[in-house]
Amino acid sequence: MTVPQRVLDLMHSPGVYFCGDPEMDQAQREQLDLLYDINQTRQSDPKRRELLSRFFAETGDGLYIESPLHANWGCSTHWGSGCYANFNLTLVDDGEIFIGDHTLIGPNVTLVTTGHPIRPDLRERYAQFSEPIHIGRNVWIGANVTVLPGVTIGDNTVIGACSLVTKDIPASVVAIGQPARVLREINDHDRDYYWRDRRIPAGI
Repeated sequence: MTVPQRVLDLMHSPGVYFCGDPEMDQAQREQLDLLYDINQTRQSDPKRRELLSRFFAETGDGLYIESPLHANWGCSTHWGSGCYANFNLTLVDDGEIFIGDHTLIGPNVTLVTTGHPIRPDLRERYAQFSEPIHIGRNVWIGANVTVLPGVTIGDNTVIGACSLVTKDIPASVVAIGQPARVLREINDHDRDYYWRDRRIPAGI
């Protein structure tokens, strides 16, 4: 990761800031070129791991990301160990994203740290703000989920497919909906059944 510290400080600071800084533009172009290279590699190519390490802020052991991957920056996203992301992950990561160990991310998930002011004149000047996303350890985010700026998702939680996560979700629950709400806690039934009435085989 070679993005200048001044650019990172600007994006990661609270409050409104304006895009268009020449150093920021150059740094983002370089990151997007690196992203292009990542998406052209095969999973079996040893170079892919090296490219991911250069692109992201942190890459834990065993990180596996399907192509295509989409990201504003990459350098603001921190991955734990043993994480998996399916096809078409989109990271709007001007702000920081923290993803805990062993988290699974389904296809077509979007993690959005950045928004724009409602005030029209500020948007004309490319004003934006960024708030970090924190995703805990061993979380499962289902297909087509969108997580909005400033959200924290607790350890072991499951976010159901097609949910829109607009506020914090606690640990060890199942949450679903638009906006996402806690449906129930993870419970003893989940120890014996993996889906509906399908029992988990003995010994696993």
